[in-house]
Amino acid sequence: MTANAAANPAPIPNAIDIPATGETRAALVIYPGAAVAPEAYRWLGDALASRGIRTVIVRFPLNLAVLEPNRASGVIQALGLPAGRVFLAGHSLGGAMAAQFLAGQGAGQVAGLILLGAYPAGNISLRGQALAVLNLAAQNDGLSTLPEVQSSLPRLPESTRLVVLPGAVHADFGRYGEQRGDGQRSTAREVTEAAIVGEVAGFIEGAAR
Repeated sequence: MTANAAANPAPIPNAIDIPATGETRAALVIYPGAAVAPEAYRWLGDALASRGIRTVIVRFPLNLAVLEPNRASGVIQALGLPAGRVFLAGHSLGGAMAAQFLAGQGAGQVAGLILLGAYPAGNISLRGQALAVLNLAAQNDGLSTLPEVQSSLPRLPESTRLVVLPGAVHADFGRYGEQRGDGQRSTAREVTEAAIVGEVAGFIEGAAR
């Protein structure tokens, strides 16, 4: 990834905006899961800051991305970075809404999509897009199950990289406590979080242009 310096613009409204330490090499916009406060994903933004990645965790009405799935458009514009250095991520329903945005109004606005325990809805396909995709699936996820994630792969670009996090559960992507209907964690949360940070940072560093 080219280390072009970029001054951080003013903080993004209606979001948690975590600036990069030093120059901003890329930016990650995160759609939280349904009914999950954006603060639950601050841990990821804090971890990415030292890698030169600015993280913007979007706030939605009632903490539901489904109510404003195109909100990323204004955030991306406010970032002031080339599309090749902006990435969109979403957890659970937030991931489905991120995919919906990129299938419509958001096409061509970002370099890549990161799905965190998420998959596109059955009527959404990104198959033909020139879009880098990282799909992080939790092995013991009881909500976005591994078979569901795997069955969605034909609706994603052929280059999509699926990574299964061993022993992880749906709630390991955000710090919001246990979640009803989730599976049983068999890998320590801190181990899973370290793996998530490594995969996300490596993906962004490799795909940014």
